[in-house]
Amino acid sequence: MDKKELQCRTKVFAHRCVKLALVLPQTQLGKHISGQLIRSSTSVAANYRASCFAQSRSSFAAKISIVLEEADESAFWIEFAVDENLVKSHLADDLLKEAHELVSIFAASRKTAQQK
Repeated sequence: MDKKELQCRTKVFAHRCVKLALVLPQTQLGKHISGQLIRSSTSVAANYRASCFAQSRSSFAAKISIVLEEADESAFWIEFAVDENLVKSHLADDLLKEAHELVSIFAASRKTAQQK
């Protein structure tokens, strides 16, 4: 997968997370999770895009570390919404799978960048 495809994939992930966040109940907890999920998932896309313009390997590794953390946090908020019965698991499963795949991709990318 090249960087343009991954930029697209992270952007689609962010859009999907936003859509999930917007259907959460308008309770105090629902609003909190919604805001956190929107923030973390859009950060995945924005920070990955920024990493593509890193000026050094160490700068790239640092930016990818942020992307990795935000992808993992997005997975946490999706899981938490399911755990709290704010969304049915069958509606979140594919999105959660994508979050875990992105975590794996960015963990491997960071490891490669740090080894070179």
